[in-house]
Parts: sequence; structure tokens; C-alpha cells
Amino acid sequence: MTDENKYWTERYKENKTGWDIGYPSTPLKEYIDQLTDKDISILIPGAGNAYEAEYLWKKGFKNVHVMDISEIPLQHFQKRIPDFPKEQLLQTNFFEHDTQYDLILEQTFFCSFVPTDKNRNAYAQQMANLLKPGGKLVGLWFDIPLTGDMVKRPFGGTKELYLNYLNPHFSTTTFTNSYNSIPPRKDSELFGIFLKK
Repeated sequence: MTDENKYWTERYKENKTGWDIGYPSTPLKEYIDQLTDKDISILIPGAGNAYEAEYLWKKGFKNVHVMDISEIPLQHFQKRIPDFPKEQLLQTNFFEHDTQYDLILEQTFFCSFVPTDKNRNAYAQQMANLLKPGGKLVGLWFDIPLTGDMVKRPFGGTKELYLNYLNPHFSTTTFTNSYNSIPPRKDSELFGIFLKK
């Protein structure tokens, strides 16, 4: 078990999952509601309990792939949605995955990595690698100060900081303060839509 796998598995075992809101976050739900092509391939990396994936599945999107480094949230997901295909539940390291998708949904996944330049550059590069030409990266990034604490997750950042990593690989369609965040995250999230260059 890798250090990252161990860290996240322990968080689930100890029920220290403060990021888990128990339902799809409003900005992503409202984005999903605008999608019309139900055949697109979608990846949700670092999905945790994957309420967005459940929402997509129930709306008729069948090409949804749920990824997490820990098997615990994937087991929870399978229990909640027993008809979801097991082969679309991916217990793997995001950086080792090599399939391409039309859409990747980012649910503050970026903010889970130790915020080194190396990690953040690798994230941006891998997001681009996992998207088909013209593919989209859509989601939420925490707009909170990046502290020097290398243990306390989620790690924050600013719009400018994130764009520094994303700009080499993506064109920005929108990247702005999320107006429809859930109340506890009001004024602390950015919603972005990025097109692979």
C-alpha cells in the first residue's frame, strides 16, 4: 500500500471525511444538468463516495468512471448503486492511469495533493493526458490560502496559482468564484471549465 493509499484509507476507516457532503455539490450538479450527450465518457478522479457519479448514473450517463486510490469509498459506492459496472470502478493511482475521456470532473481533487511544484505540474499534465482532443476539465478548486502546513488537507491556492499550472495544457472557458457553492464553502471555491489545448 502506498503512502497516499494508506493516508486516504485511514481517513475513511476513522470516518475523518470532513470533505464528504453526502450529496452532489451544487455547482457540479447544475453543470451536469446542462449536459445533453449521455454517451460521453466521464472520469471522476479522487471521487471518494462519488455522489456526482451516482447523480450522473441515475440521469442515464452510462459511460461514467469512478476513480479513487482507496478501495473503501468504491466499496461504499458499489453498495449504494449495485447495478453500476464493477469495471468502471477504478481503484488506482491517478498518475498511473492511461485511458482518455471526453470529460473529467474535478471535485477539489487538486487540493488533496501535497502542494509541491512537482505534484501540481504533474496533475495538470496528467489531466491533459487523460482527455481526448477537445476534452474538458470541469470542476471546483478551493480558493483558500495555501498554508505552509504540509499535512493539513485540503491544500488551498488562488486563481492565479492554479492557472499557472493549467495554462500550458488548457484554454480557459471560465474560471470564476463559484456563485452556487454549498453554504459552508461560500466564497471559498472557484468553478472552472477548461478545454484541452
